[in-house]
Formats: sequence, C-alpha cells, structure tokens
Amino acid sequence: MKNKKKIALVIPSLHAGGMERVMSELANYFSEKDNIIVHLIILGKSNKFYDISNNVIIHEPNFLFNNSYRLLYILKTMYFLRSTIKKIKPYSVLSFGEMYNSFVLIALKFLNCNIYVSDRSRPDKKWGRVHDFLRQKLYKNATGIISQTSYSKTFLQKLTNNKNIVVIPNPVIIQNEQKNERKNIILSVGRLIYSKRLDLLLKMFSEIDNHDYELWIVGEGTEKDKLVKLAHELMISEKVIFWGARKDIHFFYKQAKIFAFTSVSEGFPNALLEALSFGLPSIAFDCIAGPSDLIIDGYNGFLITELDQKTYKEKLIELMDDNVFVKLAKNTQKHAGEFDIEKIGQKYLDTLLS
Repeated sequence: MKNKKKIALVIPSLHAGGMERVMSELANYFSEKDNIIVHLIILGKSNKFYDISNNVIIHEPNFLFNNSYRLLYILKTMYFLRSTIKKIKPYSVLSFGEMYNSFVLIALKFLNCNIYVSDRSRPDKKWGRVHDFLRQKLYKNATGIISQTSYSKTFLQKLTNNKNIVVIPNPVIIQNEQKNERKNIILSVGRLIYSKRLDLLLKMFSEIDNHDYELWIVGEGTEKDKLVKLAHELMISEKVIFWGARKDIHFFYKQAKIFAFTSVSEGFPNALLEALSFGLPSIAFDCIAGPSDLIIDGYNGFLITELDQKTYKEKLIELMDDNVFVKLAKNTQKHAGEFDIEKIGQKYLDTLLS
C-alpha cells in the first residue's frame, strides 16, 4: 500500500453520456494497475448508468442537491469535495466537465495535490458569463489541462495561458471482429438534443430511397417528442425506431451497416468512436471538434461540410451500396485501434503521475 499512488477522479454524475463513459472506462482501467489506488468522487447523488469495478473506491455526498437553495448546495458540494480529498490525500486529481472544473479548482485550492482538468464539449462553447469568466481566470492555476483535440489545445492556450496542456483523445475498447450478419440499418447514437441535429437526419432519410433500410436512434433527451412527431409528419414512422437510452449498446453497433452522425457541436464524439471500433463505416458533419480526428474521408467513412445536406444525402446513399460498405468496413477498426483503452489509458496515467 505504501508504494501505491492514489488518483482521485471527479465527475458530476454517472448518467448516460460520453463524458461519463470515458470516466468510467478510465477508472476501471486504472484500477487494474497494481501500483494505483483509484478513488471516484461523484458530486451528485444519483443512479449510475455505467458499471464500475469493485476495485474503485466510490465517494458521493449524503445529500441531494436542492436547486431552490443553489448557492448553499454549491458550497455544501465544494465542502464535500474538499473534505474527501483531504482524507484521500491523492497524488493527482482529474476533473471532467466545464460546468464543474472551476469549482473543483476553487474547492481544492492550497491542497497539496496535482489538479488536472479536462473540458469535454466543443472548446469555444459559451457556458454563461460566470462560468466563462471562471474558466479563463482559474484554469491557468491547474497543474495541467487535458484536451481531447489539437483544436481544443490551441483554443485553451490562448484562453487560459496554462503552459501544461496535453492532447489525449478519448479511449475505446476495441471489439473483436464481428462475424454476425449486418442488417440494412442506419444507426445514430447520442443524446436527443438540438445540437445533434437529428431533425436533419430524419429529413434526409425521408428524401432518399430507403425502402430496404430502417433508421435506429438510440438515446434520450429533450428533443425526443419533437423528433417522434417529425418522423410521423415525414411519413417515415414505420421506418424509424426510437430505442431510448440502452446499456446493451453493443447490440446496436453489431446489427447496423451505417453510422450516421449529424451533430454540429462536439468535444470528441464518443458514439462515433464506438461505431468505428465495431467496424461500422460512418458519415458525419465535419464540425468542431472531433469527427475529423476519427474519420478519414473515403477511407473509413465520409466527412461532410457542416450542414451540407445535399452532399450528406449523396454520400449516405453511396454508403448504402454493399460494395462501398465492404470497402470502408475493412478500414474502420484499423484507425480506431489508435484510440484503444490500453494506449489512451496509459497516456492518461503518464500525465497524472508525472
């Protein structure tokens, strides 16, 4: 125990989401190392969507956040975090989430540990006057910043003047090559929110010859009712299935032939990376940031100029051709291998233990 180093991971929740998936996979990976003790601090008491290894020590507050007394409960949460870190005495802390990283830096000020923060959304996204101000002023005090893309690194260097920013993309667990038969399914996975622009995907799907294909949408979110209504208005309801949030996500990646991504705002698209790791050719808008790090146009999928629906439809139709599918499918896992959890997890460890 004396020779082991403690790492504390801090996250708002373990609800279904890309940030939460990455944190859970890193926690599980770190916990397999003989020289590491992993503490996972969840700032809000809630249900956990992701499975966490029994080797990970989980901490969460004994109270539910009351938004009616927001300032009081922010202070209570900061006190919970600070007192927990003082007990753990970790070598390094890693915090995820733009809405929380600044508060983590405030709560842990003057404690003797390394503090790394990582933003998980589009780098230039506005979070409101207070959060934007705090990020600009406080991130420079972090031991280091972990960016998901080179674009994010450049943006944060200018914004924060922090001299220790490293680029580490998200990890994925590479799947063994699947032998099951693919079906004529176009798959989309993610939160059903406006920035994912699933309304455009529904419209484009309705405008192409889709009689042999179904569109499967996996995820939950505030736009779901609107999207279900739109599918009905476009008269494609019988071809579109809304599956909700699912833990058996692997089932869907194994069934589909095409992964369709229409988001216009990303930090690093986890669902797109997962699709490629399952050998699924993909098509995406070339938004800031992430898709261009994952898709090599014409090699493992297609990158489309943001909101260019005409070209998107043309390439989607091209992907529906079996010959094109076979050609691109051969290359998907090759590139996804660069993001294997063994490689990316070790990069995180090297940074946190440096």
